[in-house]
Formats: sequence, C-alpha cells, structure tokens
Amino acid sequence: MKAVVFHGIGDIRLDDVPEPKIQEPADAIIRLTSSAICGTDLHVIRGTFPGMIPGTILGHEGVGIVEEVGRNVRNLKAGDRVVIPSTIACGSCSYCRAGYHSQCDTANPNGPQAGTAFFGGPETTGPFNGLQAEYARIPYANAGLVKLPQEVDDDRAIMISDIFPTAYFGAELAEIKPGDNVAIFGCGPVGQFAIASAKLLGAGRILAIDTVPSRLEMAQAQGAEIIDFNQEDPIEAIQSLTGGIGVDRAIDAVGVDAVAPNSGPAAEKAQQQAERFQQELEKIAPETNPQNGNWHPGNAPSQALEWAVQGLAKAGTLSIIGVYPLTHKFFPIGMAMNKNLTLKMGNCNHRKYIPLIVDLVRSGVVDPTDILTQIEPLTNVIDAYKAFDQRKSGWVKVELVPGASRANQNPQFQNHHI
Repeated sequence: MKAVVFHGIGDIRLDDVPEPKIQEPADAIIRLTSSAICGTDLHVIRGTFPGMIPGTILGHEGVGIVEEVGRNVRNLKAGDRVVIPSTIACGSCSYCRAGYHSQCDTANPNGPQAGTAFFGGPETTGPFNGLQAEYARIPYANAGLVKLPQEVDDDRAIMISDIFPTAYFGAELAEIKPGDNVAIFGCGPVGQFAIASAKLLGAGRILAIDTVPSRLEMAQAQGAEIIDFNQEDPIEAIQSLTGGIGVDRAIDAVGVDAVAPNSGPAAEKAQQQAERFQQELEKIAPETNPQNGNWHPGNAPSQALEWAVQGLAKAGTLSIIGVYPLTHKFFPIGMAMNKNLTLKMGNCNHRKYIPLIVDLVRSGVVDPTDILTQIEPLTNVIDAYKAFDQRKSGWVKVELVPGASRANQNPQFQNHHI
C-alpha cells in the first residue's frame, strides 16, 4: 500500500509499505477514505518535535471503513464507517474512565508515565504507525473508534478526528464563560475551530492574532476581531481593544513553531529577543534540515506563550493546546504567577469529545468544511505538505484522499459562516 513515511528530519516520502495486520484481540484494520495534514506533522519534519523513528508512517487524522476486527472488538463489524481519534486510549484504565483518554495508563507501550500515545508520532508516543496511508491498524478499536452517521460525510468527519475536538477541549480549558473577552493566538486550523468553540461557549468578544492574510480573513469571517502582529504590536492592540484591562481568557493554538514579527511596531522588541529565541531553538531542536524554503522551524519558540501571558487580564486563564515537545522548557512563569493566572494545558482527550462534536456537525450547528481549503490525492502529498509548511495563501486545512475522485474538487474558502 501507499503511505507517507518519515525517513529523517526534512525527509518524507510516499512509499510502498506492507499492509497492516491484526496483532491484538482489540485491533481493527481500517481502509482509510480520508486523512489530513496537521501542524504537528510539520513539527516532526522540521525537527521541533524530536525523537521520530525513521520508517514511521505519518499522520494522526483519519476516517475510513472497517475491513477486519479482532475477536475482542464486539461493537464494530466490517463495513462500518468510522472516525479515528488521534490519541489512543484503552477505555478501561482509571484515566480513560475519568475522561482523561490522552493520559491512558495502558495505550503507550513505553509505560504509564510515558504520556500520550498517538498515531504517527515520536518514539515517546509509542510509536504507532500513522494514518496517512491506504490502510491502518487501530489498537483498542473497541474503545476508540466512533461510528459515523450518514449525514456526516468524509470532508466533515476528517475535521472531527483531531482539530475540532482539540479546539473545543482548549476552549473548555480556558474556562470561557458567557460575555468573556477571549484572545486566540494562531489562526491555523485549530485556531479557527477555537474561534468556533469560543462562540459555542458564549464568548462576548474574540480577538484573533496571526499574520497570514488568508487565515485572518477566515477568522474575521467568523466574527473575530483580527490583529496582524506584523502590522501592530499585539499586546498594545489587545490593551487598546479591552480598555486597558486585557482579555479574560487566552488560547495558545500556535505551539513550538511560533514566529516573531519581522515588521511593524512589534519587530523592534522581537529583534531584541532574537538571541534568546535562537538559544531556545537550539535546545529544543538540536537537529534541523531546512531545504529550499521548506521545513524551517519557527524562530521564536516561546513567543506565543509570552504574548498570551502579557495579553491576559489579572486572574485570567491561559489554555495551551499548541504542541510543545519535552525539550521546550521556556515559559514566563514569573509574570504568570504575579498576575494570578490560571494555567491549563494538555493533549486533547479525543474520545471524550468526538461524540459531542459528531452531534454538533450532524445537526448543522457547525459546518467544519468552512475550514477545509484543499482536497488533495495522496499521490500529491509531498507537494501538499510543502505548500502547507510554507503557509501559502489559502492553505489552511488540507485533506488527503487515497483516490483522486474527490481530490479534484479543491474547494476554496469564500463564505465562512461558522
């Protein structure tokens, strides 16, 4: 079968690999009908999420058809159409039973203290082969896979595998209450769904911070007040827009590959911090392999965290759902402590949220395809990765399909109304 395989930092390929087989009684084999490219995939290729084992299949977002199940999978059968949670959970341990599926004691073969297990990640996460392939083995399928209703097609369902639940989880972590002023740092796919989720939770105002015009345009179409950090100082803008108080809640939807402003009033301050940011990057990602405009790590690993803390009102809440590796040890804890901030963070408990999100989509409360900007055949995956990595205009979320039948549609976002 065809699959996207990690060969090294800056080196991914579409390879022919053996089809997966049932290994454990709770396994299922899924024929993928849809997968996607995520910012986390870019982290591992750029080297800012280290520890990848060459030969690992990438990707942690998937929708497909059940082909085969192990003897302990009693709630699914061949032919069922399912969405695959990005994080892997056994469903039986105390953490899973309490809804903390991303902290499952059992799923990660590195042990209960190893952290979240997910598809297509570094050695510390399993590793498990990912979902950018024609077929995938799904461990603990009886506890993880969620059947899809007919009304939720693949283009909508692929958004439910990871980014929509992650954003909703982030909005809940932020403790958003009706009327709150909320700042969302990063208007990529997760940031866009964070805007939608903040609205669902009743946010009074949403300030969206980014610099990519097409992403800011999409955020504004959702009703967010946009701030381009290369046109104005984002902290000064937040203070000005909130009467000098700051926002009640902030969500970091950027993560380790944050970039510093290179123009506008904030650029001078960023230049003063450039040496510190470079030192951080060298400790976080000792090996990088940028090539011809691709796979460049963000040049300011702690920038989003710093801005989020600065932009919050006293006694505010910061939710961190952007990905940070274990090598990232830089956070403005003194400033946060002296503002009495509440900090909440983590990997999404996907299996907890997916049924809720499926119902929201099925009922038409949210249409996730408003975020989908490209549908590409798996055969075009390397070019799609490069365009997404470069943040090309209009490239917000990329769906991958094994065949080309739907890939030629390539809807462009025009009327976003989440």
